[in-house]
Amino acid sequence: MRMTDVTKQLAGLGGAKWQVHLAAREMVAAGADVIEMTIGEPDVPPPAELMETASAAMLAGRTGYSNGRGEANLREALAERYSASSGRPIASENVLCFPGTQTALYAVLMGVAQHGDEVLVGDPMYATYEGVIRATGADLIPVALRPEHGFRMQASDIAEKITPRSRAILLTTPHNPTGSILTTDDLDAIGRLAAIHDLWIISDEVYDQLVFDAAEFVSPLARAAFAERVIVVSSISKSHAAPGFRSGWCIASAAFCDGLLPLSETMLFGNQPFIADMTEQAVRDGSPVAAGMRERFAARAIRLEERLHHDTSLRVHLPEAGMFAMIDVTSTGMDGDAYAQDLLHGAGVAVMPGSSFGERLRGWVRVALTIKEDRFDLALTRMVDHANQRSVAPT
Repeated sequence: MRMTDVTKQLAGLGGAKWQVHLAAREMVAAGADVIEMTIGEPDVPPPAELMETASAAMLAGRTGYSNGRGEANLREALAERYSASSGRPIASENVLCFPGTQTALYAVLMGVAQHGDEVLVGDPMYATYEGVIRATGADLIPVALRPEHGFRMQASDIAEKITPRSRAILLTTPHNPTGSILTTDDLDAIGRLAAIHDLWIISDEVYDQLVFDAAEFVSPLARAAFAERVIVVSSISKSHAAPGFRSGWCIASAAFCDGLLPLSETMLFGNQPFIADMTEQAVRDGSPVAAGMRERFAARAIRLEERLHHDTSLRVHLPEAGMFAMIDVTSTGMDGDAYAQDLLHGAGVAVMPGSSFGERLRGWVRVALTIKEDRFDLALTRMVDHANQRSVAPT
Protein backbone atom coordinates (compact mmCIF):
# COMPACT_ATOMS: atom_id res chain seq x y z
CA MET A 1 0.00 0.00 0.00
CA ARG A 2 1.16 3.52 -0.72
CA MET A 3 2.35 6.00 1.86
CA THR A 4 3.02 9.71 1.45
CA ASP A 5 6.27 11.47 0.61
CA VAL A 6 6.64 12.76 4.18
CA THR A 7 7.20 9.22 5.45
CA LYS A 8 10.06 8.88 2.96
CA GLN A 9 11.46 12.29 3.93
CA LEU A 10 11.55 11.22 7.58
CA ALA A 11 12.87 7.69 7.02
CA GLY A 12 15.84 7.02 9.27
CA LEU A 13 15.27 10.15 11.38
CA GLY A 14 13.38 8.55 14.26
CA GLY A 15 14.78 5.76 16.37
CA ALA A 16 17.78 5.31 14.07
CA LYS A 17 19.56 8.22 15.79
CA TRP A 18 19.09 6.50 19.16
CA GLN A 19 20.52 3.07 18.36
CA VAL A 20 23.03 3.09 21.22
CA HIS A 21 20.38 4.18 23.70
CA LEU A 22 17.96 1.49 22.53
CA ALA A 23 20.69 -1.15 22.61
CA ALA A 24 21.54 -0.12 26.17
CA ARG A 25 17.90 -0.47 27.20
CA GLU A 26 17.81 -3.98 25.73
CA MET A 27 20.97 -4.90 27.63
CA VAL A 28 19.51 -3.56 30.89
CA ALA A 29 16.30 -5.54 30.30
CA ALA A 30 18.44 -8.65 29.85
CA GLY A 31 20.09 -8.06 33.23
CA ALA A 32 23.31 -6.26 32.21
CA ASP A 33 24.78 -3.56 34.44
CA VAL A 34 24.71 -0.61 32.05
CA ILE A 35 24.96 3.05 33.09
CA GLU A 36 22.77 5.11 30.76
CA MET A 37 24.13 8.59 29.96
CA THR A 38 22.22 9.01 26.72
CA ILE A 39 19.08 11.09 27.23
CA GLY A 40 18.24 14.27 29.14
CA GLU A 41 15.86 12.86 31.70
CA PRO A 42 15.82 15.15 34.77
CA ASP A 43 17.32 13.58 37.90
CA VAL A 44 14.38 14.60 40.11
CA PRO A 45 10.61 14.08 39.79
CA PRO A 46 8.27 16.97 38.96
CA PRO A 47 7.44 19.14 41.98
CA ALA A 48 4.71 17.47 44.03
CA GLU A 49 2.69 20.69 44.17
CA LEU A 50 2.37 20.71 40.37
CA MET A 51 1.02 17.17 40.32
CA GLU A 52 -1.39 18.08 43.10
CA THR A 53 -2.62 21.06 41.07
CA ALA A 54 -3.11 18.92 37.95
CA SER A 55 -4.97 16.29 39.98
CA ALA A 56 -7.20 18.86 41.66
CA ALA A 57 -7.96 20.46 38.30
CA MET A 58 -9.02 17.11 36.85
CA LEU A 59 -11.27 16.40 39.83
CA ALA A 60 -12.72 19.91 39.44
CA GLY A 61 -13.80 19.09 35.89
CA ARG A 62 -10.99 20.76 33.93
CA THR A 63 -11.01 17.91 31.40
CA GLY A 64 -13.01 19.39 28.52
CA TYR A 65 -11.94 20.87 25.21
CA SER A 66 -9.51 23.76 25.30
CA ASN A 67 -9.43 27.05 23.47
CA GLY A 68 -7.50 26.59 20.22
CA ARG A 69 -4.87 29.09 21.37
CA GLY A 70 -4.53 27.47 24.78
CA GLU A 71 -6.21 28.23 28.10
CA ALA A 72 -6.57 31.95 28.81
CA ASN A 73 -5.09 31.73 32.32
CA LEU A 74 -1.89 30.09 31.05
CA ARG A 75 -1.52 32.47 28.14
CA GLU A 76 -1.83 35.44 30.49
CA ALA A 77 0.80 33.95 32.82
CA LEU A 78 3.18 33.42 29.91
CA ALA A 79 2.57 36.94 28.62
CA GLU A 80 3.52 38.35 32.02
CA ARG A 81 6.61 36.16 32.27
CA TYR A 82 7.96 37.12 28.84
CA SER A 83 7.09 40.80 29.31
CA ALA A 84 9.26 40.76 32.43
CA SER A 85 12.14 38.78 30.91
CA SER A 86 12.24 40.60 27.57
CA GLY A 87 11.54 44.12 28.78
CA ARG A 88 8.93 44.42 26.03
CA PRO A 89 5.12 44.28 26.21
CA ILE A 90 3.99 40.71 25.48
CA ALA A 91 0.23 40.06 25.46
CA SER A 92 -1.92 36.93 25.39
CA GLU A 93 -2.27 37.45 21.64
CA ASN A 94 1.46 36.71 21.38
CA VAL A 95 1.07 33.21 22.86
CA LEU A 96 0.03 29.82 21.47
CA CYS A 97 0.08 26.73 23.70
CA PHE A 98 1.16 23.27 22.60
CA PRO A 99 1.89 19.86 24.15
CA GLY A 100 5.63 20.33 24.50
CA THR A 101 8.40 22.21 22.70
CA GLN A 102 8.62 19.56 20.00
CA THR A 103 5.02 20.10 18.89
CA ALA A 104 5.43 23.87 19.08
CA LEU A 105 8.53 23.66 16.91
CA TYR A 106 6.81 21.43 14.37
CA ALA A 107 3.88 23.83 14.06
CA VAL A 108 6.12 26.91 13.84
CA LEU A 109 8.25 25.40 11.08
CA MET A 110 5.13 24.36 9.17
CA GLY A 111 4.15 28.04 9.37
CA VAL A 112 7.40 29.49 7.99
CA ALA A 113 8.81 26.95 5.51
CA GLN A 114 7.61 24.65 2.76
CA HIS A 115 8.84 22.70 -0.25
CA GLY A 116 11.65 24.58 -2.00
CA ASP A 117 12.55 26.67 1.04
CA GLU A 118 15.63 26.44 3.25
CA VAL A 119 16.04 26.62 7.03
CA LEU A 120 19.50 27.40 8.43
CA VAL A 121 20.44 25.40 11.52
CA GLY A 122 23.61 25.13 13.57
CA ASP A 123 25.58 21.90 13.16
CA PRO A 124 25.67 20.24 15.70
CA MET A 125 21.94 20.35 16.41
CA TYR A 126 19.30 18.65 18.50
CA ALA A 127 18.49 15.26 17.01
CA THR A 128 14.88 16.00 15.97
CA TYR A 129 15.56 19.22 14.05
CA GLU A 130 16.25 17.47 10.78
CA GLY A 131 12.92 15.69 11.01
CA VAL A 132 10.77 18.73 11.79
CA ILE A 133 12.38 20.64 8.92
CA ARG A 134 12.12 17.81 6.43
CA ALA A 135 8.47 17.33 7.37
CA THR A 136 7.72 20.79 5.94
CA GLY A 137 9.34 19.85 2.62
CA ALA A 138 12.08 22.44 3.17
CA ASP A 139 15.80 21.69 3.09
CA LEU A 140 17.96 21.86 6.20
CA ILE A 141 21.08 23.96 5.61
CA PRO A 142 23.74 23.23 8.25
CA VAL A 143 25.79 26.14 9.59
CA ALA A 144 29.03 25.09 11.27
CA LEU A 145 29.21 25.65 15.03
CA ARG A 146 32.93 25.66 15.65
CA PRO A 147 34.73 24.65 18.87
CA GLU A 148 37.02 27.67 18.53
CA HIS A 149 33.90 29.88 18.86
CA GLY A 150 32.59 27.89 21.81
CA PHE A 151 30.04 26.21 19.49
CA ARG A 152 28.17 29.53 19.21
CA MET A 153 26.58 30.32 15.85
CA GLN A 154 28.39 33.13 14.02
CA ALA A 155 26.63 35.56 11.69
CA SER A 156 29.53 35.32 9.23
CA ASP A 157 29.00 31.57 8.91
CA ILE A 158 25.26 32.07 8.43
CA ALA A 159 25.86 34.69 5.74
CA GLU A 160 27.82 32.20 3.64
CA LYS A 161 24.81 29.87 3.55
CA ILE A 162 22.00 32.33 2.80
CA THR A 163 20.31 32.00 -0.60
CA PRO A 164 17.08 33.38 -2.11
CA ARG A 165 15.41 30.21 -0.79
CA SER A 166 16.31 30.92 2.86
CA ARG A 167 13.32 31.49 5.13
CA ALA A 168 14.42 31.05 8.74
CA ILE A 169 17.34 30.69 11.12
CA LEU A 170 16.75 28.11 13.84
CA LEU A 171 18.67 28.89 17.03
CA THR A 172 19.04 26.83 20.19
CA THR A 173 20.16 28.88 23.15
CA PRO A 174 21.17 27.45 25.54
CA HIS A 175 22.33 24.86 23.04
CA ASN A 176 21.71 21.13 22.95
CA PRO A 177 24.02 19.22 22.71
CA THR A 178 26.96 21.55 23.53
CA GLY A 179 25.55 23.74 26.33
CA SER A 180 26.74 26.97 24.68
CA ILE A 181 24.83 30.26 25.04
CA LEU A 182 24.60 32.96 22.39
CA THR A 183 25.85 36.35 23.57
CA THR A 184 24.17 39.70 23.03
CA ASP A 185 26.73 40.51 20.33
CA ASP A 186 26.05 37.16 18.64
CA LEU A 187 22.31 37.81 18.65
CA ASP A 188 22.60 41.38 17.38
CA ALA A 189 24.78 40.27 14.47
CA ILE A 190 22.36 37.45 13.63
CA GLY A 191 19.40 39.82 13.94
CA ARG A 192 20.93 42.35 11.55
CA LEU A 193 21.52 39.58 9.04
CA ALA A 194 17.96 38.30 9.40
CA ALA A 195 16.57 41.79 8.84
CA ILE A 196 18.63 42.29 5.67
CA HIS A 197 17.40 39.00 4.19
CA ASP A 198 13.89 39.06 5.72
CA LEU A 199 14.34 35.83 7.67
CA TRP A 200 12.46 34.52 10.68
CA ILE A 201 14.49 33.78 13.82
CA ILE A 202 13.20 30.73 15.68
CA SER A 203 14.71 30.39 19.15
CA ASP A 204 14.42 27.10 21.06
CA GLU A 205 14.92 28.15 24.69
CA VAL A 206 13.88 25.03 26.61
CA TYR A 207 17.07 25.17 28.72
CA ASP A 208 16.83 28.85 29.69
CA GLN A 209 16.24 27.98 33.37
CA LEU A 210 19.28 25.67 33.51
CA VAL A 211 22.01 28.29 32.97
CA PHE A 212 25.06 27.75 35.18
CA ASP A 213 26.22 30.47 37.59
CA ALA A 214 29.13 31.76 35.50
CA ALA A 215 27.00 32.27 32.37
CA GLU A 216 24.27 34.70 31.28
CA PHE A 217 21.31 33.98 29.01
CA VAL A 218 19.78 36.58 26.68
CA SER A 219 16.82 35.82 24.41
CA PRO A 220 16.57 37.37 20.93
CA LEU A 221 13.05 38.31 21.99
CA ALA A 222 14.67 40.98 24.17
CA ARG A 223 16.39 42.65 21.21
CA ALA A 224 13.82 45.26 20.22
CA ALA A 225 15.42 46.01 16.85
CA PHE A 226 14.35 42.68 15.39
CA ALA A 227 11.97 41.17 17.96
CA GLU A 228 9.00 41.14 15.56
CA ARG A 229 10.69 38.44 13.48
CA VAL A 230 11.52 36.29 16.55
CA ILE A 231 9.55 33.17 17.49
CA VAL A 232 10.42 31.57 20.84
CA VAL A 233 9.50 27.98 21.66
CA SER A 234 9.85 26.46 25.13
CA SER A 235 8.16 24.32 27.79
CA ILE A 236 8.27 23.15 31.41
CA SER A 237 9.92 19.85 30.46
CA LYS A 238 13.41 20.77 31.63
CA SER A 239 12.86 23.70 34.01
CA HIS A 240 10.33 21.80 36.13
CA ALA A 241 11.55 18.24 35.50
CA ALA A 242 8.22 17.54 33.82
CA PRO A 243 8.89 16.14 30.32
CA GLY A 244 6.01 13.66 30.48
CA PHE A 245 3.36 16.34 30.99
CA ARG A 246 4.01 17.71 27.48
CA SER A 247 3.27 21.37 28.10
CA GLY A 248 4.88 23.97 25.88
CA TRP A 249 4.26 27.15 23.94
CA CYS A 250 5.43 29.60 21.31
CA ILE A 251 5.81 33.36 21.76
CA ALA A 252 5.63 35.48 18.60
CA SER A 253 3.99 38.51 17.02
CA ALA A 254 0.21 38.62 17.16
CA ALA A 255 0.10 38.43 13.36
CA PHE A 256 2.18 35.25 13.36
CA CYS A 257 0.06 33.64 16.08
CA ASP A 258 -3.14 34.57 14.22
CA GLY A 259 -1.75 33.05 11.03
CA LEU A 260 -0.60 29.86 12.76
CA LEU A 261 -3.81 29.35 14.74
CA PRO A 262 -5.72 27.37 12.07
CA LEU A 263 -2.78 24.97 11.78
CA SER A 264 -2.60 24.62 15.55
CA GLU A 265 -6.34 23.96 15.74
CA THR A 266 -6.11 21.40 12.97
CA MET A 267 -3.33 19.57 14.82
CA LEU A 268 -4.57 19.50 18.41
CA PHE A 269 -6.89 22.37 19.40
CA GLY A 270 -5.00 23.77 22.36
CA ASN A 271 -3.59 22.04 25.41
CA GLN A 272 -5.36 20.09 28.15
CA PRO A 273 -7.04 22.45 30.66
CA PHE A 274 -5.85 20.56 33.77
CA ILE A 275 -2.25 20.61 32.49
CA ALA A 276 -2.65 24.29 31.59
CA ASP A 277 -3.61 25.01 35.20
CA MET A 278 -0.53 23.16 36.42
CA THR A 279 1.65 25.00 33.91
CA GLU A 280 0.23 28.36 34.93
CA GLN A 281 1.34 27.63 38.50
CA ALA A 282 4.77 26.56 37.23
CA VAL A 283 5.18 29.77 35.23
CA ARG A 284 3.96 32.10 37.98
CA ASP A 285 5.77 30.47 40.91
CA GLY A 286 9.01 29.57 39.15
CA SER A 287 10.76 26.25 39.55
CA PRO A 288 11.62 24.79 42.95
CA VAL A 289 13.89 22.20 41.31
CA ALA A 290 15.82 24.18 38.66
CA ALA A 291 18.44 25.62 41.01
CA GLY A 292 19.36 22.19 42.33
CA MET A 293 19.63 20.78 38.82
CA ARG A 294 21.83 23.69 37.73
CA GLU A 295 24.18 23.12 40.67
CA ARG A 296 24.39 19.35 40.22
CA PHE A 297 24.81 19.39 36.44
CA ALA A 298 27.52 22.06 36.57
CA ALA A 299 29.40 20.15 39.28
CA ARG A 300 29.19 16.88 37.36
CA ALA A 301 30.47 18.55 34.19
CA ILE A 302 33.50 19.83 36.11
CA ARG A 303 34.16 16.39 37.61
CA LEU A 304 33.91 14.83 34.16
CA GLU A 305 36.35 17.34 32.69
CA GLU A 306 38.85 17.07 35.54
CA ARG A 307 38.84 13.27 35.66
CA LEU A 308 39.15 12.68 31.92
CA HIS A 309 41.69 15.45 31.44
CA HIS A 310 43.87 14.13 34.26
CA ASP A 311 43.65 10.39 33.51
CA THR A 312 43.10 10.14 29.74
CA SER A 313 43.61 12.09 26.53
CA LEU A 314 39.87 12.47 26.07
CA ARG A 315 38.88 16.16 26.09
CA VAL A 316 35.66 17.65 27.45
CA HIS A 317 33.91 20.80 26.25
CA LEU A 318 32.48 22.34 29.42
CA PRO A 319 28.87 23.48 28.95
CA GLU A 320 27.47 26.81 30.14
CA ALA A 321 23.97 25.38 30.63
CA GLY A 322 21.76 22.37 30.14
CA MET A 323 22.05 18.68 30.90
CA PHE A 324 24.94 17.50 28.73
CA ALA A 325 28.67 17.68 28.10
CA MET A 326 30.58 16.88 24.93
CA ILE A 327 33.69 14.67 24.82
CA ASP A 328 36.19 14.76 21.95
CA VAL A 329 37.18 11.09 21.45
CA THR A 330 39.41 11.47 18.40
CA SER A 331 42.49 10.58 20.47
CA THR A 332 41.19 7.01 20.66
CA GLY A 333 41.51 6.56 16.92
CA MET A 334 37.76 5.92 16.78
CA ASP A 335 34.94 8.16 15.65
CA GLY A 336 32.05 8.83 18.00
CA ASP A 337 29.91 6.00 16.64
CA ALA A 338 32.60 3.36 17.06
CA TYR A 339 33.62 4.74 20.47
CA ALA A 340 30.02 4.70 21.77
CA GLN A 341 29.53 1.10 20.67
CA ASP A 342 32.88 0.06 22.15
CA LEU A 343 32.21 1.85 25.43
CA LEU A 344 28.75 0.26 25.72
CA HIS A 345 29.82 -3.30 25.04
CA GLY A 346 33.27 -3.03 26.60
CA ALA A 347 32.54 -0.97 29.70
CA GLY A 348 28.79 -0.91 30.21
CA VAL A 349 28.40 2.85 29.73
CA ALA A 350 25.94 4.22 27.16
CA VAL A 351 26.63 7.64 25.58
CA MET A 352 25.25 9.28 22.46
CA PRO A 353 27.45 9.38 19.33
CA GLY A 354 28.04 12.94 18.22
CA SER A 355 26.91 12.10 14.70
CA SER A 356 23.34 11.88 16.04
CA PHE A 357 23.54 15.67 16.26
CA GLY A 358 25.28 16.46 12.96
CA GLU A 359 28.41 15.82 10.95
CA ARG A 360 30.46 18.38 12.89
CA LEU A 361 30.46 16.06 15.92
CA ARG A 362 31.47 12.84 14.21
CA GLY A 363 34.55 12.67 16.45
CA TRP A 364 32.61 13.43 19.65
CA VAL A 365 30.09 11.86 22.02
CA ARG A 366 27.44 13.50 24.21
CA VAL A 367 27.18 12.55 27.88
CA ALA A 368 24.11 13.22 30.04
CA LEU A 369 24.85 14.92 33.37
CA THR A 370 21.58 13.68 34.87
CA ILE A 371 22.95 10.47 36.44
CA LYS A 372 22.86 10.13 40.24
CA GLU A 373 26.20 10.77 41.97
CA ASP A 374 27.27 7.20 42.70
CA ARG A 375 26.43 5.97 39.21
CA PHE A 376 28.01 9.06 37.64
CA ASP A 377 31.28 8.50 39.47
CA LEU A 378 31.19 4.79 38.57
CA ALA A 379 30.68 5.76 34.92
CA LEU A 380 33.74 8.03 35.09
CA THR A 381 35.84 5.18 36.48
CA ARG A 382 34.62 2.86 33.75
CA MET A 383 35.37 5.45 31.07
CA VAL A 384 38.90 5.98 32.40
CA ASP A 385 39.56 2.23 32.59
CA HIS A 386 38.16 1.76 29.09
CA ALA A 387 40.44 4.51 27.75
CA ASN A 388 43.50 3.06 29.46
CA GLN A 389 42.78 -0.42 28.16
CA ARG A 390 42.94 1.04 24.69
CA SER A 391 46.26 2.74 25.41
CA VAL A 392 44.75 6.22 25.54
CA ALA A 393 47.11 7.99 27.94
CA PRO A 394 46.82 11.60 29.11
CA THR A 395 48.82 14.10 27.08
